[in-house]
Amino acid sequence: MAIHKVVIPVAGMGTSLLPATKSQPKEMLPVGSKPIVQYVVEEVVEQGLSKILFITGKNKHTIEDHFDRDPDLQTYLTESDREGLLEELDYEQEGVNFFYTRQLIPAGRTPPAGIGDAIGMAQDFVADEPFVVAFGDTIIKSGNHAGLIARMIKSHEKSGASATIAVAEVTPEEVNQYGIVKPKAGEDENDFEIEAIVEKPARNEAPSNLCVAGRYIFNPEIFAALKRTSPGYGGKLELTDAIATLMTMGHSVRCVKLQPEELRYDIGNMESYFKSFIDFALFDQRYGYLIRQYLQKRLREF
Repeated sequence: MAIHKVVIPVAGMGTSLLPATKSQPKEMLPVGSKPIVQYVVEEVVEQGLSKILFITGKNKHTIEDHFDRDPDLQTYLTESDREGLLEELDYEQEGVNFFYTRQLIPAGRTPPAGIGDAIGMAQDFVADEPFVVAFGDTIIKSGNHAGLIARMIKSHEKSGASATIAVAEVTPEEVNQYGIVKPKAGEDENDFEIEAIVEKPARNEAPSNLCVAGRYIFNPEIFAALKRTSPGYGGKLELTDAIATLMTMGHSVRCVKLQPEELRYDIGNMESYFKSFIDFALFDQRYGYLIRQYLQKRLREF
């Protein structure tokens, strides 16, 4: 069955990026000339996905506004010969449909109940079809080859796995920040089945240096696994734990590794946000050269 649905969870509170996220969703913070989540949407649309469900939360209405049509702005830009400014947001011409549902905050809690709980909100949208999950705060900049999601879909359909996960190499100092997978022995290093996955292991207990990279493909069996998985630390239902449950249920889980030229920007704190902004400013075709000159000048002055 062809995969054309994607779920983008964007309900998190973004506390690690305060005060910038006090009144603005983390996913709408600009990286270079675009908000973070626009890069994610552009990526999935380029890979042929046409039905996008955002799992939103409190104070996330600007995401809906951003991807909605604005006739007044369109008229103003057209009359001032600047209509090209909105071409990158004209998803209607590409046959893309946006849907929104809200992750409810459980009674007695302040923050949402975790990424796993957010994905569970997509069950009616997904129905009985396989689907992609793309984290709304993680940008993947592809290299000069088939896109990551396209490779994942090809692997998923060929293998018959119940889940296919994108993974990337991290340093030993970083393993305790991510879900980490344990590849099966003898598998291809770029496309392989795993025998275990653990959430944020201690450095000396990590089964590898391969972390989950914010892109997944799931069959509908994941919803049964989510229901069988108990909340973890802080009462949050972690997607990593649900994937481990999926494996104990007898389902196969595979991984596709990012290639060296594919860049992953996991924007989880101020340091990673600053680095991401600088990189994308330097990537900019119009202003990158000028920014590079400016940075070189400023670094000489420090």
